Amino acid sequence: MSEHAEGHSASYARIRSKKSLAEILEVAPSFEQKAQEFYTALIPRVSKNIRWLVEELAIEEQEHFALFSTLAKNPDIAEQVKQQIQTPVEDRRFSDYIQLPDLGEKPDDQAILQYAVGREDAAMKQYRELADSTPPGAIHDLFEFLANEETKHKQELEKLYYELIHSGGPGN
Repeated sequence: MSEHAEGHSASYARIRSKKSLAEILEVAPSFEQKAQEFYTALIPRVSKNIRWLVEELAIEEQEHFALFSTLAKNPDIAEQVKQQIQTPVEDRRFSDYIQLPDLGEKPDDQAILQYAVGREDAAMKQYRELADSTPPGAIHDLFEFLANEETKHKQELEKLYYELIHSGGPGN
């Protein structure tokens, strides 16, 4: 049997490795919404050292969710969302982060920052791969913008993590 014959495992794997943009645009907003809910719920439970950052992240994730809502209403993307694109390697990690961890009533800064860095890293990689897989247009531009945003978030979190955990606190 040829490698490209219907029913061959390689052909099946290629088909399964593709998703429509419509499917991706269904999952991505829930990732952003769950992030916003997670950070909002954390605000009253985190230390003053990182409360400002958690508040900022909640606002930014809400803005990302709003971008998806605006895009979904754009009639110019109706044809583009039918396209099949390669499923990003990070797709599984991205989906995993829709499930939120239970960090308890008084989560420590290190646990929060570790989770947040992982979440931002998964989002950054997912959006970068999606931007690289989509043709020029509104969807590509959104994924490119989000990849850059998540990169900035991750860098901010890593800097704060280093300051708080490895240096003994902000400004030390």
